[in-house]
Amino acid sequence: MNNHLTEIKRAIENSIAIKQLILNDEALLGQVETAVGLCVDSIKKGGKIWFAGNGGSAADAQHLAAELSGRFYLDRKSIPAEALHVNTSFMTAVANDYGYDMVYSRLLEGCARKGDVLVAISTSGNSKNVLEAAKLAQTIGVKVIALTGMTGGRLNGHCDVLINVPSDDTPRIQESHILIGHILCENIEKELFG
Repeated sequence: MNNHLTEIKRAIENSIAIKQLILNDEALLGQVETAVGLCVDSIKKGGKIWFAGNGGSAADAQHLAAELSGRFYLDRKSIPAEALHVNTSFMTAVANDYGYDMVYSRLLEGCARKGDVLVAISTSGNSKNVLEAAKLAQTIGVKVIALTGMTGGRLNGHCDVLINVPSDDTPRIQESHILIGHILCENIEKELFG
């Protein structure tokens, strides 16, 4: 039993250590602040915030979109936000007809408008469908905020704001993504309705 306790403590300590690195990185915190500003500016001008990710990052995308469109701390007007993967009929049709790499870019092409924001979530920064969405977004005037791991991967070259968690450990990156996502939601809500 003590062996499990050691592993549990190690996981928590590793998570804390990465969050401490984020806390001490003024440049990274500045990127988070810039991301809040992009989102607030978009919403004030009638824009929408789109989220994209795969697997656990898709769950994070849906979670964060719900925090904005539903509520976070404040009872307030809904903030227009949506996760791109929530329409399974669309996803399966586009994956079948065009390939899975195109599922997010195809929906952005039809629904996103200049001035919107895409939050592209990929621990590696190399998820092809998220990368294609970021590329398409930039061609239509949608700002891209990338939440990635340490290097930023290929998303690093296709975003306006890179928030790269200083780790290459997927679970620890995802834990930090949800922390950063909650910080984004809280500050967007406060700026608009606080």
